[in-house]
Amino acid sequence: MPATLRDQANTPRPFVQRLADFFALCKPRVNSLIVFTAMIGMFLSSPDFPPLGLFLAASAGIALVAGAAAAINCLVERTVDALMARTRARPTARGKVSVAETLALASLVGGGGLWLLYALVNPLTMWLTLATFLGYAVIYTLLLKPATPMNIVIGGASGAMPPLLGWAAMTGNVGPEALVLFLIIFIWTPPHFWALACYRREDYAKAGLPMLPVTHGIKLTCLHSLLYVVMLTGATVLPYTLGMSGPWYLAVVLVLDAIFLAYTFALWRNYSDGLARRTFRWSIIYLTLLFAALLADHFI
Repeated sequence: MPATLRDQANTPRPFVQRLADFFALCKPRVNSLIVFTAMIGMFLSSPDFPPLGLFLAASAGIALVAGAAAAINCLVERTVDALMARTRARPTARGKVSVAETLALASLVGGGGLWLLYALVNPLTMWLTLATFLGYAVIYTLLLKPATPMNIVIGGASGAMPPLLGWAAMTGNVGPEALVLFLIIFIWTPPHFWALACYRREDYAKAGLPMLPVTHGIKLTCLHSLLYVVMLTGATVLPYTLGMSGPWYLAVVLVLDAIFLAYTFALWRNYSDGLARRTFRWSIIYLTLLFAALLADHFI
């Protein structure tokens, strides 16, 4: 760590401010989508409303472990984050939170979440959540991200786990319906992240990360994104064919898919950074609306 950042980390700061900095490291905006999709998995696994106590314990446990994983990710990537405009304000990148503090708080938060899942939910959900933590914080962050342009394709499995975790929390098993929810997010992740990587490609190049737009160019990345959204369109129809949802969901998701296809096709044909930004934003709206449609259709 550079001397200036080390000095900042060692400078006494109010405890509440340090907690606020650690909360920022937990990536609350990203993790809100993680917890939301986990909750949808819980609702879809139950014919009616899931038991409130179990629902709250599972949601809290998953949120705590996800936050700990995000903090470890920020800690591992603090040097890289300091080089990138999107991430240079993170407390670890600025040296506002020390390595020891981040490790200690992440251990407490993550360990507390795992205990909550084991004691109040079920062991299967705890073990699956631990595997998700290791997949993101270790396999993706430490091994895949700096090594291969396919990092987000392989590492996306961790980000696709939340609805499966929610399903397991309510049922104690992993059924085919849970695997379909996993598949949807798994296929959604690359075009979502590649849109960001395209308009942030200079940052990633500066940081030395082999993201696909850096190693293989914009055109090929956009073609891959388009092909993934074509596959995604097929995957999003599966809940209807399996009887998980009805025609209302199918109508909504086909509209969402058409818009996503239009965005990625336009990127492939006539790329611009502005369009990549809009595609990235739409991908978040898309996934939120898709899972909201699943939930609404479940109770119609």
